[in-house]
Amino acid sequence: MKEQKLKELLDCLVKMEITIDQAMEKLKTLPYEDLGFAKIDHHRSIRCGFPEVIFCEGKKPEQVAKIFHKLAGTHQTVLGTRADERAYSAVREICPDVSYFATARCLVFGMPKKPVFPGMVLVISAGTADLPVAEEAAICARAMGNSVEQLFDVGVAGLHRLLDRQQLLQQAAVIIVVAGMEGALPSVVGGLTDRPVIAVPTSVGYGASFGGLAALLGMLNSCAAGVGVVNIDNGFGAAALATAINRLLNNFSSKEMRK
Repeated sequence: MKEQKLKELLDCLVKMEITIDQAMEKLKTLPYEDLGFAKIDHHRSIRCGFPEVIFCEGKKPEQVAKIFHKLAGTHQTVLGTRADERAYSAVREICPDVSYFATARCLVFGMPKKPVFPGMVLVISAGTADLPVAEEAAICARAMGNSVEQLFDVGVAGLHRLLDRQQLLQQAAVIIVVAGMEGALPSVVGGLTDRPVIAVPTSVGYGASFGGLAALLGMLNSCAAGVGVVNIDNGFGAAALATAINRLLNNFSSKEMRK
């Protein structure tokens, strides 16, 4: 945020030339911080409810560290996805309190100690091979303020493992279902509950799975109602969508309670 623009905005507010709501609207579009190789959007949390997330893959470790350091200075929680050990080491040097979740490949600074939203996000995976994507979804959902439960290795090849936990399905506000191979699990889950189901295809499978394309098409063609689909291996995207749904549910409940 440029200092002069902020002063002008505050001056207009003091002079009552604009309202508080108008000032908040202007804050949403004030300038970003330019590092040369990256432009950090410090006000994304105002617009979107959560700070800018760092996609670490393809960035140099020192670039990840610099971005992380800038975000950690202005936000309680900072999240980095697709991070490797080199990125973690670089970030840890300037931000010692950062946590690294190796299976999920996520960096988190300031993981919320308590959930922000009352609704629970349930992350389900079909097989153990799907764990990296399922863990990414779970860690990202927690970082975004959700209460998260996990139910892993309950794919359709042994459906009784899922049916034994039907009560947990009904306790969730949103369900994320991660599966590779033919991608059938989200359809099964969607047929067992009225909760919104977010399907995540993974690139797990033999040759005819086409790196997750078969699972993606299977999920898009789900005969169960209320199933939405994100991109292949996109656990982060599923967590972000689940958070948006949970936030709306929370806002709706709060408004109802005030009536």
